Amino acid sequence: MSSTPARCSIAVVAFDGVIPFHLSVPCLVFGEGVVGANPFDVTVCAGEAGRIMTSGGFGLTKLAPLSALNEADAIIMPGWRHTLDAPPPRLLQTLRRAHARGAQIVGLCLGTHVLAAAGLLDGRRATTHWEYCVQIAACFPAVQMDSQVLYVESDNLLTSAGTAASLDVCLHVLRKRLGASVANRTARRLVVPPARDGAQAQCIERPVPEARADCRLTQLTDTLRQRLGEPHSIDSLAGEMCMSRRSLTRHFKALTGTTVQAWLLRERLTLSQRLLESSDQTIESIAEAAGFGCVASLRQHFREAFGVTPTGWRLHFRNSIAAPESPRAAVPRVVRRKPSTSVTRPIAVVKRNPALALRD
Repeated sequence: MSSTPARCSIAVVAFDGVIPFHLSVPCLVFGEGVVGANPFDVTVCAGEAGRIMTSGGFGLTKLAPLSALNEADAIIMPGWRHTLDAPPPRLLQTLRRAHARGAQIVGLCLGTHVLAAAGLLDGRRATTHWEYCVQIAACFPAVQMDSQVLYVESDNLLTSAGTAASLDVCLHVLRKRLGASVANRTARRLVVPPARDGAQAQCIERPVPEARADCRLTQLTDTLRQRLGEPHSIDSLAGEMCMSRRSLTRHFKALTGTTVQAWLLRERLTLSQRLLESSDQTIESIAEAAGFGCVASLRQHFREAFGVTPTGWRLHFRNSIAAPESPRAAVPRVVRRKPSTSVTRPIAVVKRNPALALRD
């Protein structure tokens, strides 16, 4: 059985005024950043006619033609001009055709504007840099703009917030295609944190007077990642920190942008993904190691978060590595499902781990 992952072609679209950082992020993450066998073929294409200069004042040469997008498995739009002018019709038409044939389309920062102009985001939730959310929403009212998250995925379309979020979304794509282990090692090689969860807030408050408490909380989160299999409650954690329940909740939200409950669940799901991809442990053992308490609880939370079962997730990553001849391996859709309003669907009763039912 071969361990070589399937090849994947990625086209990065350059345009006049492109920010060098945004252009370089996908080239680095999917290029020399990948640890081990690299299945990605990265091509930088000219998104419009004429001379293409970066915002840094230097020009780009020897770019591939726009037609290279026609064969790409994934297309990355690394931003757009701050004027939010209309993208070239030929570029928009090419993006529409690519999405129709199943290619993944990624808009980094203001690249969301280009995807919206192509009509790909109509009726969908999307994000961009928080400073431009209102403007893009006004230009494209059919798009559901969300300025509070780092990135959003919907039907093979990905949009992200600005600057560092470009790294987050590229690492997210890498993790879905090659697994958490490769993504984490790539992040380590690039000297950046592993990809943050897309639901994390773009702007996290960290008041200067509370820096000492934040430092202690950072140490707490680091140790909790090593103790996810243990039961935790706000009261027990507040006791460890010698803080009141209310104070812990407030400081934790200021540091992480989320609640203790949501943070623990996210970390437990991340650990579950890693164990499913890289170990032969049973689902029962993984549920216990990650702190879910029982398989039913793990399955319920896993399906709600990623749209697939733990077994399905494990099979995907093993099959995608074992079948390099497949031109385009099926990737499970990772979506955050909205709570159902139906009352006719029978729901299995699941005994939840008390640590997953914290009251924040």
